[in-house]
Amino acid sequence: MENQPLSLHELLDQVKSVVKNNMSSGYWLVAEISELKINYSGHCYLELIEKEPAGAIKAKARATIWASVFRMLQPYFETTTRTSLSAGMKVMVRVSVEFHEVYGFSLNITDIEPSFTLGEMAKQKQEIINRLISEGVFEMNKALVLPTLPRKVAVISSGTAAGYGDFENQLSNNPYGYKFYTKLFPAVMQGEEAEASIIAALDKIYEKDDFFDIVVIIRGGGSQSELSCFNNYWLAYNICQFPLPVLTGIGHEQDESIADMVAHTKLKTPTAVAEFLIGMFHEADNTVNQLSLAFTETVTDRVEEEKARLYRIWLLLKPVIKENLSDNAGSLRMQGVRLQGCVERRILKESGVLNRWVDRVGEDSRKLINRMIHALEILEQKTQYLDPFIILKRGYSVTYYNGKALKDPAAIAGNEIIETRLAEGMLKSKTI
Repeated sequence: MENQPLSLHELLDQVKSVVKNNMSSGYWLVAEISELKINYSGHCYLELIEKEPAGAIKAKARATIWASVFRMLQPYFETTTRTSLSAGMKVMVRVSVEFHEVYGFSLNITDIEPSFTLGEMAKQKQEIINRLISEGVFEMNKALVLPTLPRKVAVISSGTAAGYGDFENQLSNNPYGYKFYTKLFPAVMQGEEAEASIIAALDKIYEKDDFFDIVVIIRGGGSQSELSCFNNYWLAYNICQFPLPVLTGIGHEQDESIADMVAHTKLKTPTAVAEFLIGMFHEADNTVNQLSLAFTETVTDRVEEEKARLYRIWLLLKPVIKENLSDNAGSLRMQGVRLQGCVERRILKESGVLNRWVDRVGEDSRKLINRMIHALEILEQKTQYLDPFIILKRGYSVTYYNGKALKDPAAIAGNEIIETRLAEGMLKSKTI
């Protein structure tokens, strides 16, 4: 061998020296955070990546923000952007290149530029909005007609969230006593799983969309990064094309998410959504009351007008009626006499018919009674003919054994006492 072989440590130490001697003290770097973890000591460990336009990763490196630096960078970044550092976020950071014999290559982050991230977030958000508009779905949910009285409400929220509890309490204890039916479809409302979880809840509601009136998506607020799922394309796309009006109350006080933009109605908080629904019922209630009052007033006015009109007609007709009565008094008396005669003749005629019916009914009744008496006499004769005492008088007798009529002599043994009833008394015998 021309050279003495190096140990691994010696080789890596040379690499460390090359890196240290040839790399600048700092570089501004643009990359995407693919992983981020903060350990118990306050150090922040990241994995930075760069992707091809098609999405493939073409560069990757470990990075660290030491606790002493992270304590300053974190509040600065969050105050400026109103969001936290998280996976999937594009950042511009100042780094120094480090190489360690044991831990290998890494980047040490010493500074961050929040305005770059703000710009990237706004750019990404606008790209999604433009895509939804170009696909013709951005206004689809807004075009749906909101029911006048949305009583059956499908709710997407975390079942343990305070915002969900506030929403239910506000609806249940509304001061007007309006009744709502709500059904919770639980979902994860923050983090990487949120988008898929909310879409899955929408799919379940879609299976029963003919039952519900509206869909409500609520949560109790949070940081911008926790709510970043509401700026994702696929969630917004599902809301756009959902067949029921979607109302949002996801706690955005300052920023409007894409989900808010495409929803039928955007409200700030879960409580605001509940107040909106109660307000719809109260408004409809007031409208009905106003219509009822207006209808009553209209009918009352019309009745009074008709009464006045009839009275005027009566005043006009009264003299004419009196004059006609005077002129036709004799004729009316003659018609009365004629009518009385017709009535009397009809009464006499109907009386004759009635009398004939009475005579016929009386005769038929007498015949029926006679037939019934004759039938009873025959039945009485038959009954007397079958009377046992009469049969005994005719010379017959009845033999008893142990108090029961004996029909078959083979039913008893010899030397048994039997009784024989005759017409005039009893005989006792002993069998042989």
